[in-house]
Amino acid sequence: MIRIWSAPAADGAGLSSPAPVTRTLIILCCVVFLLGPACGLNPLYGAGDELLAAQRAWFRRWGVIPADLFEGSPAAVLTPATALFVHASWVHLLGNMLFLHVFGVMTEARMGRVQFTFFCLGCGCLALLGYAAANARSEQPLVGASGAISAVLGAFLFLFPRARVTSLLPFAFFLPVRLPAWVVLPFWAALQWAAARQQAPDGPGVAYLAHLVGFGLGFLFAWVRFGRTTRVKAAPAPASEGENQP
Repeated sequence: MIRIWSAPAADGAGLSSPAPVTRTLIILCCVVFLLGPACGLNPLYGAGDELLAAQRAWFRRWGVIPADLFEGSPAAVLTPATALFVHASWVHLLGNMLFLHVFGVMTEARMGRVQFTFFCLGCGCLALLGYAAANARSEQPLVGASGAISAVLGAFLFLFPRARVTSLLPFAFFLPVRLPAWVVLPFWAALQWAAARQQAPDGPGVAYLAHLVGFGLGFLFAWVRFGRTTRVKAAPAPASEGENQP
């Protein structure tokens, strides 16, 4: 398992930014979580069995239920968007927000605010739809921003492959190790693939397939959108004497 311990170093100077979109997404997810029953702090939802019932109803209302989505339920049409802002537990929320903060700031700075917004929302919805299509009969609600954040990781891998990420590796006795993104992120994706192959098709747990779909979409988008612009261009030949330079 890889856990991000600190922000990666930039490949170059001048990429730091306030990252308003990243921060807004983090705030929205946190506010939705605190207002809902999953946090366990809102007295409006009661306690004990009443709270558990409220949590189940909350996830079914705002999460993606593949069976409902592909049966043409009108109420399910918008759930790929609403599910992005719903999280099942404190660990789920904090883990996702940590990854979004670490990798979202530099990715947003490279893409720009508007493009990054549509990128996150679009890839997040497509990742959830990809998982739902592969489990079309499932009635388990799917919630969380993991698909969108996985897309950010995929884009980050293409845009900043040499940025160093401090990670905790179990086979290194959980000691912090600084490795380049081109090592850390493919290894993370391989873990998601291995976990997805072992996961029960219709059981609760982590939607590893959504992570893989999002990661692939993010890398593909960055490759198509920035494949040429990220390459270092050769310096133009010096103009001859008397010739004006543009």
